[in-house]
Amino acid sequence: MELLADMSAEDRRQVLASGRRRRFSPREVVFHEGDPADTFLLIDSGRVAVRAATPMGDTVTFAVVGPGETVGELALIDSGARRSASVMALEATEAWSFSAETFHRLRRTNAGADAFVLQTLAGQVRRLSGLLVEALHLPVETRVLRRLTDLERQYRGTSSPTLIPLTQEELASLAGASRATVNKVLRTVAAEGLLELRRGRVVVLDPAGLERAGS
Repeated sequence: MELLADMSAEDRRQVLASGRRRRFSPREVVFHEGDPADTFLLIDSGRVAVRAATPMGDTVTFAVVGPGETVGELALIDSGARRSASVMALEATEAWSFSAETFHRLRRTNAGADAFVLQTLAGQVRRLSGLLVEALHLPVETRVLRRLTDLERQYRGTSSPTLIPLTQEELASLAGASRATVNKVLRTVAAEGLLELRRGRVVVLDPAGLERAGS
């Protein structure tokens, strides 16, 4: 797994031994917004969506998280806090679940575990900072294209060409756009031969061209 790649075999063994294996069905809720933030997950296979409700009743999707990535990192900072978002499995998913208490005990004795925590939190700060800059300074059409590129990378290797199994409404939630805007952008790039639209999913035909369109 990506976050454990730089650890020694013994450090990886100790980190994984401190967690427990969990399995989630497609569309199963992993965490509910408002739940106690006392565990976090390291995804082994499958993908989950991180979402929150707005005061207007809409749903905002912060990220799609896949193998080698983590969700629920708030537990590493403040185990007494509440979940700021819900997490739902988009497909059959397997993950390692770590309690904050157990993992903090391991950190005191294992330098590799401490490095894991720092790397996890630093990666999330970089990602969120980048999304904030985009939200403030980029046109919504560009944001849609960039989220499609992110998703193509996330799903690359699962099929050829890459199939993104998200609806236009879910893409809109991820890009901070309306469904009408997403539909317009998708139809434009489909006409250019960069992707193909199917019911409830998008097939990326030209990943490099899609990335250039969003640059």
